[in-house]
Amino acid sequence: MIDGHTSLAGVMGWPVEHSRSPLLHNHWCRVAGVNGAYVPLPTRPGVFDEALKGLAAAGFRGVNVTIPHKEAAMRACDELTDVAKRAGTVNTIRFTDGRIVGDCTDGTGFCDNLTAHGVAIEGRALVLGAGGAARAVAAALLDRGCEVVVANRTLERAENLVEALEGGEALPWFEWPSLLSGCSLLVNATSLGMNGRTDMDWEAALRQASPALCVTDIVYTPRETPLLKAAQARGLKTVDGLGMLIHQARAGFRAWFGVDPVADEETFALLAASLR
Repeated sequence: MIDGHTSLAGVMGWPVEHSRSPLLHNHWCRVAGVNGAYVPLPTRPGVFDEALKGLAAAGFRGVNVTIPHKEAAMRACDELTDVAKRAGTVNTIRFTDGRIVGDCTDGTGFCDNLTAHGVAIEGRALVLGAGGAARAVAAALLDRGCEVVVANRTLERAENLVEALEGGEALPWFEWPSLLSGCSLLVNATSLGMNGRTDMDWEAALRQASPALCVTDIVYTPRETPLLKAAQARGLKTVDGLGMLIHQARAGFRAWFGVDPVADEETFALLAASLR
């Protein structure tokens, strides 16, 4: 029951009804016995700053930020964590002593998900895409000692990404399949495959893959993307994007509700059922 002592958090986006974050965080509140609530906060473009300050003034502990507000969130924060600065994006905000502090948990969530699936974070990683999620993932992999190659349809964007991270290598899009024989990890951080899109011949692209390659997709709708299906058909290890969603949420929950939530089978089953 929500009362005067309930800790409040939520997710700001437009639209936001598709977000699984309320389901996830409210599940953790119930399991941990936390007097907390996490709510969807549909926020129109153009009023983000005003809405964010209003939530802080109203006593919210913090928020997650999703499309299209991540750039606005970077500008609106009074302070950024070192991870957010390096990732160049904000997805998690906490309100602390009247200050708005922005963090990025995508990279850590991605790596934690790999570790949970028994994947060693080492060797050469090929990251497809050069948007905010790709930068967060590439930064996390570089910081864990991986050699990172970024391929993007617009080469300039990949070059800008590796320059900003001061590490890694940019590669023209058409060349990336030729690198797979020497890679330990392939990360799809593009929208290719989202909602089951099939506008890429993944089977052909994976023909040169090393048998030791792990293939992962940050998309979780669907959980089994065309890329992951093609990788499984070749007998390659795959990791879907649902675990990244769950693991990236843990830091926010800790900050807002004071409890370290567990990413257990019950949590995965709850989220997976919501995606069917």
